[in-house]
Amino acid sequence: MERFLVTGAGGQIGTELVRHLGNRHGADAILATDVRDPSVWARGGPGAQVGQLDCLDADALLGTARDFGTTCILHLASILSAAAEASPYRAYRVNMDSLVNVLEAAAKIGCRVFAPSSIAVFGPESPRDPAPQTTVLRPTTMYGVTKVAGEMLSDYYHARFGVDVRGLRFPGLVSYTAPPGGGTTDYAVEIFHAAVERRRFSCPLHPDTRMAMMYMPDAIRAILELMDADSSSLRHRNAYNVSAMHFTPAELADAIRARRPEFEIAFEPDPVRQAIADSWPTRIDDARAREEWGWHHEYELPEMVDAMLQGLEGLRRRRAAVLAR
Repeated sequence: MERFLVTGAGGQIGTELVRHLGNRHGADAILATDVRDPSVWARGGPGAQVGQLDCLDADALLGTARDFGTTCILHLASILSAAAEASPYRAYRVNMDSLVNVLEAAAKIGCRVFAPSSIAVFGPESPRDPAPQTTVLRPTTMYGVTKVAGEMLSDYYHARFGVDVRGLRFPGLVSYTAPPGGGTTDYAVEIFHAAVERRRFSCPLHPDTRMAMMYMPDAIRAILELMDADSSSLRHRNAYNVSAMHFTPAELADAIRARRPEFEIAFEPDPVRQAIADSWPTRIDDARAREEWGWHHEYELPEMVDAMLQGLEGLRRRRAAVLAR
């Protein structure tokens, strides 16, 4: 029987991944953890057992994984790109020390690991349109540095200790179920909140900044399908490029205005976020993922915009109903 330990479960990916795992395997098979107290992030019940866990505490991590009978650790705890630039030393410690603790625990108890990578591994010297699966990786952000190092560390633990560790280089992710977590592409989430709340949005990027993006249901499906894939077919097991759509802030705003004509946007670029965005590719070549384990995306920009607006409107109505009681 599979038993999944999820770290960083209160974040943007974890919130939805835990629910999908619970639906598939049952709540008793999932232990959702976060460095924060569950009362902060697990309201409403995530469909799993919950707990508080600091992944920087190697002994606590190993003990939790062993006591739960973990067969797979899904390691989502991380400091994201924009937040990492605000505190690079903290980001290095959290991102790298937590990963090595997870890999050590996996080597000792013999479980599998999912450790996501990112578009941030690419830098100014990488091809931009598209970024290939194998190319020079010299990022200019601390987040990117930790993701490149994480891919290499995962390679090492697979080769040296036989840990079955797998990962995906995600583009920007868009979701309405959890608040943004400090990433450069957070504007593509925040803009929908502004549209639903009928307020003007100030975009921190230039209107023509084209970036690779993905709607969260595609990202969750990519994780599950990669972890289900036959290990013998995986040649790039811990660093698969995956992609879906790519658009600019102006194109996203136009798509929202087509559905919400009253929506207004101003472009007021933040120098730090803009510099990060400019260092990343506009598209990602994910042919290896499509060939080796059958990856394909389902959501393009129009479908994502419809789903985001409907989802956020539903959340707004439910919250209003609770307050009215």
